[in-house]
Amino acid sequence: MEKSILLVEDEPGLRKTLGDRVRDEGFKVETAANGIDGFDKAATGLFDLVVLDIMLPRKNGLDVCRDLRHEGIDTPILMLTARSQTFDKVLGLKIGADDYLTKPFEMPEFLARVEALLRRPALKGYSSALRFGGIRFDPRRAEVWRDAKQVPVSAREFQLLKYFTEHRGETLTREQLLRAVWGYDSAPSTRTVDVHVAWLRQKLEEDPKQPKWIVTVHGIGYRFGD
Repeated sequence: MEKSILLVEDEPGLRKTLGDRVRDEGFKVETAANGIDGFDKAATGLFDLVVLDIMLPRKNGLDVCRDLRHEGIDTPILMLTARSQTFDKVLGLKIGADDYLTKPFEMPEFLARVEALLRRPALKGYSSALRFGGIRFDPRRAEVWRDAKQVPVSAREFQLLKYFTEHRGETLTREQLLRAVWGYDSAPSTRTVDVHVAWLRQKLEEDPKQPKWIVTVHGIGYRFGD
């Protein structure tokens, strides 16, 4: 079935360039030039992916993203931003965006992010928080609690934990995690996955050296305890 993408971008030239290229890849594309129109279209839930610029007229992309998540729309969101501040990127991910890309970017990287998000299963059935052991994970609010105390997590740690919970019980390779969470098709080292897993274990596991939830599958990758 042909995938459908909503492109919300106020720059006419970039909107046409991205739209034409994505159509060339075999996807259906609709566009919107401002945040209100983008929200109205995305809120129908008819799209497989929303590409959302942050700096939009009438309603900025961060507000659009937040309001879509509050409405229960689970469509993956790729945010585009010309800003370089880490604050914007982290905030976007924590309010519900799935990935971000900073302008200017190369078209192959854009297409790789799009394809990675389209491969990712939508977050279904998580209307309430997930509980495992003393942990409560609320993907809607981007919050993690341990023994009634909120645990601070970075945007990537949140994405990684969300992906683990979406695939609980499955053995996931480091390469698979790099593609799904970081949007990389290849990388010189998968050490970045190991580092983020170690950080999550420190925050979630009672004994990080003998983890119960994020378990190492030797020679392959990791499995989130079912």
